[in-house]
Amino acid sequence: MTIEPPPPVITLEQIYKSYGDNAVLRGVDLTVRQGEAVFLIGPSGGGKSTLLRCINFLERPEAGTLTFLGETLCSQNRTNFSIAPEKQLRRARSRMPMVFQQFNLFSHRTVLENVMEGPVTVKKMPKNAGVGLAREALDRVHMLQKQDHYPDQLSGGQKQRVAIARALAMEPPVILFDEPTSALDPELVSGVQTIISDLSNQGLTLLVVTHDPAFVQSTAHKVCFCDDGHILESGTVSDIYTNPRTQRVQKFILSSGSRMT
Repeated sequence: MTIEPPPPVITLEQIYKSYGDNAVLRGVDLTVRQGEAVFLIGPSGGGKSTLLRCINFLERPEAGTLTFLGETLCSQNRTNFSIAPEKQLRRARSRMPMVFQQFNLFSHRTVLENVMEGPVTVKKMPKNAGVGLAREALDRVHMLQKQDHYPDQLSGGQKQRVAIARALAMEPPVILFDEPTSALDPELVSGVQTIISDLSNQGLTLLVVTHDPAFVQSTAHKVCFCDDGHILESGTVSDIYTNPRTQRVQKFILSSGSRMT
């Protein structure tokens, strides 16, 4: 009996993005399926973070087709390129929140207030319900005991856990992570990575940009190697780290010392 793959959450076809004369994305194709943890790896400047920002329209693609849960957010045909209205984009963006390198917490609000902001302000949820949802999200990342603290009272790792809880409180079908541990002291990295791995084990769909091969190898279902605005290879952890097909990926894996044994 053939097992059907999980349905796609995000589908990209020939996505392009440039800044002036600098072509950052050069026709990217990608499918992220329900329950997958998809990791984007590759050299700095290869287009990974720009790709994330185009997916949730913090940056606007210039060509290509992008669908989210079957809803077309931008499309390309033979004659023109169109983007959905801003209201539709905002609604979609709220359902695929991004966790950034630098946390982006409101310094004048408590941990609880930061996490409940999205449900109450964006989703128009009653305050009591928003508080309950925020506390549940904080509990999932082991930060409920810090709900009355302010961001400047937290370590970097704790701030990132709060940022993850803020995303979880939106009850999203997918979360985007842009190098979520790169701004952390080394001893704080593993705690945040464990939280993200736990979310994957719970079935949440994740799209993660990282430079940490150990994190990729422990958590990813699919790995995509990005360079020069393209996804050069994609496959399982073993495909990329043990049996890369192209010389470019082979060179990257060997130079980073991340080849699996």
